[in-house]
Amino acid sequence: MTVTIARPLPPPPSRLRNALRGVGYFFRRAPLSAFWGVVAALIVAMAVAAPVVAPYPPLKSDFRSMQKPPSEKHWFGTDQIGRDTLSRVIYGSQTSLTVAFGAVLFGTTLGALWGLACGYFGGRFDMLSQRLIEFLQSFPDLILAMAIAMALGGGITTVIVAIAITRIPFGGRVIRSVVLSLKEMQYVEAARGIGASHARMMFRHILPQCVAPFLILATTHLGVAIVIEASLGFLGVGIPPPTPTWGNMLSDALNAGLVPPWWLVLFPGLAITLTVLAFNLLGDGIRDMLDPRLRGSV
Repeated sequence: MTVTIARPLPPPPSRLRNALRGVGYFFRRAPLSAFWGVVAALIVAMAVAAPVVAPYPPLKSDFRSMQKPPSEKHWFGTDQIGRDTLSRVIYGSQTSLTVAFGAVLFGTTLGALWGLACGYFGGRFDMLSQRLIEFLQSFPDLILAMAIAMALGGGITTVIVAIAITRIPFGGRVIRSVVLSLKEMQYVEAARGIGASHARMMFRHILPQCVAPFLILATTHLGVAIVIEASLGFLGVGIPPPTPTWGNMLSDALNAGLVPPWWLVLFPGLAITLTVLAFNLLGDGIRDMLDPRLRGSV
């Protein structure tokens, strides 16, 4: 008689190990997007650590170094009243990213929930909602955000709300199209057959399948929100001075003369370009990794 001793099962991998494995797969699958993801993470870290990283306070004026080109003392030069451009670019990232993250978190999430309800319930509610979404989409994003910002007044909260409203239609349309296909799946029909409530089917069975398109939308909308915020600041209807943002730094450069100094235009513009490019390419990589059709699998 032989006695078999059952071997203990290996412990399940921890969440940290799964996360690290996913990051490693992302680097192997899309190295270019992963590189720009690292750039985006560094920009976010710079914004969070702005008081530590910035060499000078953003509002401190040095009247002995007014409108000086880049030097050893001021790497990015100074503006027309002697403020350090590097410090203002770093603190501007803090303001611009706060607006972008707030607008995407509010606007895209609200649009996704709206699209979930439209796709699930359908009927007259869906028809009226789509007409309202089409009305919002008939305005260019910048024009709509500028009109809302001018109506509500200046301030960071106003800019976040104005940009968030422009993000709602896109989130609603994309998530609605996903829900229309998901609600016909067999597992949703089975949940409906056993008497599951509408709330349980929406939030337990359908909504988790919308996470991947939501993440793609969020990363893509971050770049768009940064551009809109910079445009509002450049036009003078965004966050008012002296709070540094990349947009109002470009607007202030126009006040330095008919031909503004190159460093006052180059460095804020380069910060906008790198940040938008980083988030857009990161979103492309996330889409390629999460979409089975783009992975070459069924």
